[in-house]
Amino acid sequence: MVTASRVQLTVLRGRDDERRSVRSLLDGMPHGGGALLLHGEPGSGRTALVGYAHRHAEGCTVLAGSGLAEEATLPYAGLQRLVDPVLDRATVLPDEQRLLLRRALGGESCPSDRRLTLSMAVLGLLTAAVGDRPLLATMDDVDRGDPQTAQVLAFVARRLRHLPIAILLTADVTATVDGIPAHRLRALTEHESAAVLTDRLRSLIERGSGDRLPERPAESVLTALAAIGGGNPQALVDLADVLTPGQWRGEESLPAAPPADGALGRAYRARLDRLPPDTRRMLLLAALDEDGEPGTLIRAAAAAGSEIEALAPAEVAGLVRVEPRGVTFAQPLVRTMIAASAPLAERRAAHRLLAAVLVADGQRLRRAMHLAAAAAGTDPALADELEAAAAGGADGWATASAALRWAADLSDQPTQSAARLLTAAHYAWTGGQPDVARLLLDRLRAVYRDPAIRSHADLLRGELELRCGTAARASARLLASAEAVAGTDRALAMSGLVRAGEAVCFAGDQYRYAEVGRRASALRRPNDPPSMELMGSLVGGVAATLRGDHERAGPALRRAVVLGGRLTGSALTPTALSCAAAAGLVVAVDGAAHRLADRAVALARERGELSMLSRALELRAVAEYWLGRHEAAAETSRDGLRVARATGQANCANVHLGMLAVLAAVRADRDTSLRRIREMGETPTPGSRPHAFAGWALAVLDLVDGRHAEAANRLASLARLGTGRGQVLVQVMATPYLVEAAAHLPCRPAATAALAVFDRWASSTASPLRRALSARCHALLAPRGGPEAEQEFQTALRLHPTEAGTFERARTELLFGQELRRSRRPRDARTHLHQAREMFTLLGVSCWAEQATTELRAAGESVGPPDLPAARLLTGQQLKIAELVAEGATNREIAARMFLSTRTVDHHLRNVFHRLGIRSRTELARAFATERQVGLASDR
Repeated sequence: MVTASRVQLTVLRGRDDERRSVRSLLDGMPHGGGALLLHGEPGSGRTALVGYAHRHAEGCTVLAGSGLAEEATLPYAGLQRLVDPVLDRATVLPDEQRLLLRRALGGESCPSDRRLTLSMAVLGLLTAAVGDRPLLATMDDVDRGDPQTAQVLAFVARRLRHLPIAILLTADVTATVDGIPAHRLRALTEHESAAVLTDRLRSLIERGSGDRLPERPAESVLTALAAIGGGNPQALVDLADVLTPGQWRGEESLPAAPPADGALGRAYRARLDRLPPDTRRMLLLAALDEDGEPGTLIRAAAAAGSEIEALAPAEVAGLVRVEPRGVTFAQPLVRTMIAASAPLAERRAAHRLLAAVLVADGQRLRRAMHLAAAAAGTDPALADELEAAAAGGADGWATASAALRWAADLSDQPTQSAARLLTAAHYAWTGGQPDVARLLLDRLRAVYRDPAIRSHADLLRGELELRCGTAARASARLLASAEAVAGTDRALAMSGLVRAGEAVCFAGDQYRYAEVGRRASALRRPNDPPSMELMGSLVGGVAATLRGDHERAGPALRRAVVLGGRLTGSALTPTALSCAAAAGLVVAVDGAAHRLADRAVALARERGELSMLSRALELRAVAEYWLGRHEAAAETSRDGLRVARATGQANCANVHLGMLAVLAAVRADRDTSLRRIREMGETPTPGSRPHAFAGWALAVLDLVDGRHAEAANRLASLARLGTGRGQVLVQVMATPYLVEAAAHLPCRPAATAALAVFDRWASSTASPLRRALSARCHALLAPRGGPEAEQEFQTALRLHPTEAGTFERARTELLFGQELRRSRRPRDARTHLHQAREMFTLLGVSCWAEQATTELRAAGESVGPPDLPAARLLTGQQLKIAELVAEGATNREIAARMFLSTRTVDHHLRNVFHRLGIRSRTELARAFATERQVGLASDR
């Protein structure tokens, strides 16, 4: 028995809900006790939460016990250890209960018809032990000990309502106790896992366990370890304890699984040791057969002299689920730990057995990888087989990369080994594993120094740097390595130059693009294949655009777009389609650019080429922005952000965050815009594309709030015209906002210069939208109230396409209406302001709709809710919800009828109120009643 006191708290990452439950259990004891069962996988933190309860049981008497597998066959052994400190209080019990309790705890059996008496005796004993202090009794791993103890504690736990006693039990994930609240411990998130790892590293440094340990682990290491640990706290701690300083810094390969001799490995071995030998053999086969096809495991079981039914005890233990479609593991970590806990000889034997039964078509790579796992030393023939079976990544890029790593290890020729390591790195990157690719490249550099191999590796390293690191360094590396391979592989060199061009544009060093263009021109030949010509046309066209030579840029870029639409066969890749889409955006053929980017997205998903997916989504989002599909662009950017984060592409993630910030700012959604900018952190370098997007978004918010000078200054600083520094292309996109802000200022040189650049570009395109925006900008800079301004506004409205860019047309109507009103022409102004208000309302852009309403009132018109039928103002789902509200349904009733959550219904209803300009359910019902009457009258 211990008396708890307040001590320094130990951090428990990701267990806030569980800690609250424990504190609630403890806080409620003075008013009536209760019980709580915490259950989860081994290593999930159950014991740590018991310790947390002990530390917070201030002023309580604490009885602590734990279930021991060694005593599982001894009835009431666990109960004896738990209550032994207070057994002297048994004197207050009735004689029958006291004698029965002493006999049971002394090793004598309790007859089945006396179990109720024994359970009442334990309840009475705990009640007698309370005294003037509440009592906390904890039993960790209650399911591992003797079942009789678990039964008695469950009985007691259900009868504590009026007693100052709390019982806290922990058990495996499969355990349940009727009548007791239970809380299952979830896996930690990636962020929580990173915090556990960082805490552990700090602890190791403080204990002096590693003098050369870095103060902070590499971000890529945290991400990789979080995946390996599967959200299991003990797995993460065990991994942290065995890492070398080089592994913490990301300079060495990480272990593939938590150590078998760690605390978690020991826990799983103890769990497995309780299973029959035949079950353990079948579990190992199931764990190593990662594809999980039922036929494979059935054949393997037969070859091992067993059958699939041998897994039944493991299924009862919650380790696996056996279903007609195969064997699945409760957690990925269970599979990992079963394999890691098995002796090497048993693992190799299991791999050989699985290879022997994988003889059907389509199983070539799986068979070769099992043979590789069972091999010892080099095996050139098996290495050749692995390379051939993995070619093209048909079985998944990650699997193909692993196969090539095996092939490199089994090779007996250094040149072959190096080539296979390089291919493995390419496959890993293609499948969205930049950390694996980077480690393979490091390994390659350490063991092989051939200049040709190094140049090819540097091209890949440069692309990794472009997407995940520092773009300025990427451009230099890509240019150098493209030069090195130009003599032997022109297509590869041209691909490197395309990436180098992306890097200089991303970093805001467009002045360096001229060198990229010169090198690309030197590589081109008259009869280049379409993919090579496409890349050359893109680089040449962008180089000409950046130097203002639109007469040369337009044909080159349009040629790239045409070639992109004609790609077939092996030339049809997400990379080539993305190049064509980028060309389409620069030359302002938005529809074609969107189609090409959309094809690139679909093809990247189909082929699993995650390294290119985020870039393709970025291009599609920009095309959707120009097409006026802001909601679609935002959804595309959110998708791109998810992909970029999942694949470690920090630069791509920041571009998507910047685009989301701009889209939110354009809709005057300040909170969302600022939140997206904050999510970037401090990583975007000044002058980079994400930094420019953030500046554009902040400028739009300034403009919405009437801070015109601040908005103009921000937008003017996006690029330094004439120097090739900064984000010229982003500033061109933002020029309409720069001009709008500058129109309110007496001095406008920056806006005038930016508009001149925009005009030269817009006039070189066939885009009506660009020309409409140009005319609108000239109208804003023309003398107020003069004929030039009106003429330019009229030109803009005539040029605005009707099928796209509705938002920009609405903005032009609003600005024209403002100009007419301020020129003392309110009657003319009202026509345009009504148009703007209606379009903004239909688009759901409330801020601009309200601004149009304000202008209408200033023009002398009394304006109420939008004079539009609800069917035009609301989406289909919003209209259905509004109709049900008008009929008198509650939010809960609507949610049940439409299979939605009440929160979703509430969200839609707020939008309905806003779009219809009403404030209550009563007004909504009245509005719909009026609309029905009008409809009936018109029918008559």
